[in-house]
Amino acid sequence: MAIKSRLKIDSSFNSSSMADLVFLLLIFFLVTSTLISPNALKLLLPKSTNQASTKSGVSISIKHHINEDVFTYHINGKEPIPWRNVEPQLQEALKNDEDPVISLHADKSVPLEQVVQVMNIAKRNRYKIILATAPE
Repeated sequence: MAIKSRLKIDSSFNSSSMADLVFLLLIFFLVTSTLISPNALKLLLPKSTNQASTKSGVSISIKHHINEDVFTYHINGKEPIPWRNVEPQLQEALKNDEDPVISLHADKSVPLEQVVQVMNIAKRNRYKIILATAPE
């Protein structure tokens, strides 16, 4: 006489709750990774083969006079200004812009330190900066 048990064990696995859990974890990590972004400088580098056109902004040029080892700064192609006046004049020129953008034009011979100083001004004032390049 074979006695059969009425309790049957279901050996199937329901994976729908596992999929929900993975989906929630994915959303959590995506949201937290965008909230923890470092305080990065917004630098847009156009490729030299495709020149990017930007909306109106301020152009700053750094010229290196190699003979005298002097750097001159020109805002919107005007007369050279001393370094101490660069930040106030940029602030004045960009005070009414909703999304201020600086286009930085530097000679090949300008040391990176001079370029970084202008980038620091942009970072302090929360300006976007574009490093202009010459087409190939």
